[in-house]
Amino acid sequence: MQATIQSIEAILVDIPTIRPHRLSMTTMGLQTMVIVRVTDSDGCQGLGEATTIGGLAYGPESPEGIKLTIDHYITPWLLGQSLDSINTLKVRLDAVIRGNQLARSGVETALLDLQGKRLNQPLSVLLGGAVHSHIPVLWTLASGDTERDIDEARTLLESGRHRDFKLKIGSGALMEDVRHVAAIKKAVGDRASIRVDVNQAWDEATAARGMAELQAAGVDLVEQPTSRRHPAVLVRLAEKFQIPILADESVTDGTDLYNLAAAGFGGAVAMKIGKAGGPARALEQAVVARSAGIGLYGGTLLEGTIGTAAALHAWSTLEPLHWGTEMFGPLLMKDDIVDHPLTFHDNGVALPCGPGLGVGIDEGKLSEYRRQSV
Repeated sequence: MQATIQSIEAILVDIPTIRPHRLSMTTMGLQTMVIVRVTDSDGCQGLGEATTIGGLAYGPESPEGIKLTIDHYITPWLLGQSLDSINTLKVRLDAVIRGNQLARSGVETALLDLQGKRLNQPLSVLLGGAVHSHIPVLWTLASGDTERDIDEARTLLESGRHRDFKLKIGSGALMEDVRHVAAIKKAVGDRASIRVDVNQAWDEATAARGMAELQAAGVDLVEQPTSRRHPAVLVRLAEKFQIPILADESVTDGTDLYNLAAAGFGGAVAMKIGKAGGPARALEQAVVARSAGIGLYGGTLLEGTIGTAAALHAWSTLEPLHWGTEMFGPLLMKDDIVDHPLTFHDNGVALPCGPGLGVGIDEGKLSEYRRQSV
């Protein structure tokens, strides 16, 4: 007898961060995750996660809106459907729902986790098979305080947990940001790679000046310096400077990346399972990137362990992964809701073992951090 989808639950979970996490558009002290549980007619469960940054400060989907979309629009279309083909379920949703990539990603991840558990195979096998069991992970220095960030970088370097660092800039004056970055690069020297993320905060003239200064300071990569609405600006900046540009918000799917590459962009792309609509769609970007000679980078929306594990299974199938990943989300949170946390060491993280995602829910922790009302 074919297994069918019996229920889909979307749960809002609020966990404080270990410190304020400063971005150009907001400062976070709390992360809200939407945890998705799909239960089939045999009683098996799959887990997924849909997470964004700072409510609506980052993008068009809020945690509360994601839950509403799953509860009132996605669930009615999937209940009672066969689990034999996830692609068939995705086509069904494509026909009735536009956008809402984060909500779709959470549901797709839960379906893949469920399928992996039913087949007793890791999610990476369902995506083609892992070529990495240990995946590089950088750490973001985002306190906004130069000395504090230097101390944090040195501590992490000495412990061996990280040797690649990203700095969030763009909320302050240009030269203040440059001096902040340059001081940290000088402090760590050649022991660490320093990258910056501007989160679309600069116009073209500011970006040109800023990139010249950052290039001189020894920064290795500049992420999304200008608005996603002006992809031609990224192309012009990429042609002007030797320092590579990482396209993030400018690229949602494979078509966006194709158009950017066709316009002459030659940097790198930040793939994110949430913004792409799920692990499988995120990997479609890798095919385009490799064909166009664009570098690959595994990006995050600061997901917890469930969403991070899903992304890690996807990124584990990629060779090469030119710029590593930033899948540090669980480390930014004061607590976790899974039974076995991920293992971070040696500038990276171990790929979870076991069927599906390889992680399970700690029901006590879920109950502790679950939001009681929407």
